[in-house]
Order: sequence, then C-alpha cells, then structure tokens
Amino acid sequence: MKPILHLHPDVKKALDEKKPIVALESTIISHGMPYPDNVKMALDVEKIIKDQGAVPATIAILKGEIHVGLSKEDIEFLAKEPGVYKVGKRDFGYVISQKKTGATTVSGTSVIANLAGIEVFATGGIGGVHRGAQETFDISRDLEELAALNICVVCAGAKSILDLGLTLEYLETKGVEVIGYQTDLLPAFYSRTSPFKVNYRLDHPKEIADLLHAKWSLGLTGGAVVANPIPEPYSMDHQVIDQAIEKALAEANLKGVKGQHVTPFLLSKIKEITGGESLESNIELVYNNARLAAMIAIELNQYKK
Repeated sequence: MKPILHLHPDVKKALDEKKPIVALESTIISHGMPYPDNVKMALDVEKIIKDQGAVPATIAILKGEIHVGLSKEDIEFLAKEPGVYKVGKRDFGYVISQKKTGATTVSGTSVIANLAGIEVFATGGIGGVHRGAQETFDISRDLEELAALNICVVCAGAKSILDLGLTLEYLETKGVEVIGYQTDLLPAFYSRTSPFKVNYRLDHPKEIADLLHAKWSLGLTGGAVVANPIPEPYSMDHQVIDQAIEKALAEANLKGVKGQHVTPFLLSKIKEITGGESLESNIELVYNNARLAAMIAIELNQYKK
C-alpha cells in the first residue's frame, strides 16, 4: 500500500517536470513560534525559495490527510489551530487514522519528503542526543531518519540545547556526513561556532550537490546534514546562550518536562531569558537555510536532467 499524498498543484507540477523542490517542516509553525510571527515566517521562507528558483513544499497532516505543499489558508489554520499534534514516524498511524491535524517534525517531514521524491529539506536545527542522555536515553528520531533516508537536511547545526559532541558521534556511527557550509566548525544554532569540527567543509552549493550525487549513485542509503551558520549579525554569544540553556534545563527538570515537550519548553524559556533576541535569531537562521537549500536543490536537479 502506498499512502495518499495530497500534492499542492505547484509541487505536483514541479515533480512532473523534474524541477528543484525544497521540503519544509511544519512544527516550526504550530509549535516553534507564536502567532502571527509563525505565519509571516512560513510565508517568507516559501518566498525565499521561490525567489531562488525552486519550489517550496511545506509538509503537514490536515484532518488526517498528508499534504505536500500548503496554501496560505492551510498555514493560517496550522498556526492558529489548538491541539495540533507533533508528528514523527511513531505518530503517523494515529494522527491519520483518527483524522487529526499534525505538524511534521524534522523526522516526520523527512519521511514524507522521501515518499514524495524530494531530496532537499530546509529547517532551523536538527534534533539529536539530549544532554543527560546517558541516564534518560533521550535521542531524537531525526538521527534515525537521517541514517535511513536519502535526504539532505540544511540546518544551522543541531539545536544548541543538545549534547553536540554526542550528536556528532551518533551521526558518525550511522554513516551520516556533517558538511560545514563555508565553515570548519559545527554551528550551534544561535551561534556560528562550537568547539566541534564538521566532517567536511564545502564552500559552494554545487560541491554539496556533487557529494550527494556521488553517495547516492553508489547505492549508499542515508542522508547528509549541511550545517549552515547563522548570519553574523544575528549570531548570539555562545556563553550567553549556554547560560540560558542551563537555566531552562534546570526549570524543565524541576517541572518534570519530558519527551516531545522538552524542546518547545526550552526554546520558549530561552526566548524569555534572552528578551526575545533568540526568536529573531531563530527566524533569520531559517531564512538563511531556506536560501541555501534552494541553491543545493537547483544544483542537484541538474543531475536529473
């Protein structure tokens, strides 16, 4: 059985005509930012991708139906609707069978993008190994989908609330390349650098497309992470962010916040602690990733021709 994917007309046309497409997640709309910032961000990201010459495909589940590409009305609905589920691989069966509405996470978006034949995906930051995972075993499903699916995820590195060192070790075990775009160091979401090195530095979108084509042409399954540093004017001091994270983590532990609720709780608290500065940085890094993802999709698309 193949799932029914409701393709937006622009996405269907792009697939039929073998045009470059960039997948986009939807949890950033329903769980990542407040209204109306979330709607503006989502529409601006789609415009950035279109302006580069690619087609955006925001992915979500609306009343039990998988949508690849959303209308403006769909985005408004996701942004305002209460009780929207966060959907990763574990959640598809329930949300679809119960006709619920769900916003796809990085892992969930990767699954649907792969089913639709979309190879490039732009997001803010990937999930990974959480701090204290030695005791909690809290490891994001994002890493498993990156290992299993032929998907290129363009991000500002792993979310800085994570254990970056263990996340890199986990990706290495799974055979997932971490490519630094014009950087030798892994960006840490809000900050341009971290103490950790990427596997490979590549300075041009075509070089990234060449690497992906070389890997997948060999029949090697699995994705790649393209770590794209946040633009310099919006980069935040690593120590300031780390202090905010430690404070937010302490509060999360005190309140017993667990599982899927950890990341949105921490991001919300960090925004509060930084006086909203982290929200602006979050938006700008998403724009930056969308732009690069579109350029990579265009270069990768040349191989299809």
